[in-house]
Amino acid sequence: MVTSIESQLLTRTTELRAQVESIVNSTPVTDVHTHLFPRQFNEFCLYGIDELLTYHYLTAETFRSARVSPERFWQMSKTDQADLVWQTLFVENSPASEAARGIVSILDAFGLDTRAENLQEARAFFNSRRLAEHIDQVFDVARVNGVVMTNDPFDEAEGQIWNSGVELDHRFRSSLRLDRLLYDSDRTNATELRRLLDRWIERMNPVYMGVSLPPDFKFPGDGARERLLREVVLPAAREHGLALTLMVGVRRRVNPGLREAGDGVGKADVTAVERLCGEFGDVKFLATFLSRENQHELCVAARKFSNLMPFGCWWFLNNPSIVSEITRERLELLGTSFIPQHSDARVLEQLIYKWKHARKEIADVLCDLYEQLLLSGRAVTRDEISRDVSRLFSGNCKEWIGF
Repeated sequence: MVTSIESQLLTRTTELRAQVESIVNSTPVTDVHTHLFPRQFNEFCLYGIDELLTYHYLTAETFRSARVSPERFWQMSKTDQADLVWQTLFVENSPASEAARGIVSILDAFGLDTRAENLQEARAFFNSRRLAEHIDQVFDVARVNGVVMTNDPFDEAEGQIWNSGVELDHRFRSSLRLDRLLYDSDRTNATELRRLLDRWIERMNPVYMGVSLPPDFKFPGDGARERLLREVVLPAAREHGLALTLMVGVRRRVNPGLREAGDGVGKADVTAVERLCGEFGDVKFLATFLSRENQHELCVAARKFSNLMPFGCWWFLNNPSIVSEITRERLELLGTSFIPQHSDARVLEQLIYKWKHARKEIADVLCDLYEQLLLSGRAVTRDEISRDVSRLFSGNCKEWIGF
């Protein structure tokens, strides 16, 4: 038999969950890491059903079920590739993976048939859209108020756009990606590289600099990459007041035949990031690790270094069960002093499903947290919930990088 006290507690927790879900679903988010571009960047701005279906998350999955070799697939036109992915993952199979379910969420958001036998309706819809208005609608549906791009001015095509004096949509802020400079540069002179970096910082006005790193990254180290970090990148970050974003754990081209779909994951050494944070205490670092096994160590490191901000559930971690686990772990160790998610979106409409799915997991975790607080003797107010969610969705990001 349910007692009066138990009944009151049940009512309070039900009301609490409704409040949390309402606040989480309505609070705008600042997306701290994407691969999106505004329409002024021409072919870099990807959108529409063919781009969505040929994204490497789905091509990798398609190769597991379709009777087609990677070599034959890459010879096909993009529309034929998209048709094959749709037939394989959505017609012949249930769209069970997170990436496939994401396509369903996108189509549903625009009122399109999620059980269509072909892509005729979806193609007609996206082809009819005016891009400027479509971008506005996607941002509105996803409740995203701004995104940070991943910009590589050392890429010849993108560098030409920056040098053309392009003016950015205010919702798109730049970040300066350093992979090409650190890995592929034939310039070994630190002074020359520093001048080059300073020029691009002045031109692009990035909110941070960023680099992806392999699982065997060490610091300190005696390689060219570590030397350039110490002599060029970190002094520039300090002088310009820029955070450095570290994305650690990717193993490139594990299966080269799959192209972008062929990258893998490896467990990394979190102490390398700790040493960076300790030696460069006046530089802010954002860090995310690709391996699930590194997440607890990252939380502990962030407890010891206040200039370290964990962010997001990156790439292979962007699955609901893992997002839930990592978000709970971070809240239990760090309170609300982290950035729970970024979309990593490369195609515009991915913002819709990435944030719809992330919001659900974050809301569930916060509901459980606040219920535990209630059972421990402290109820939270609606204003306190709004404060916490705003901090997680935009406040920490803005404080860290000045978005």
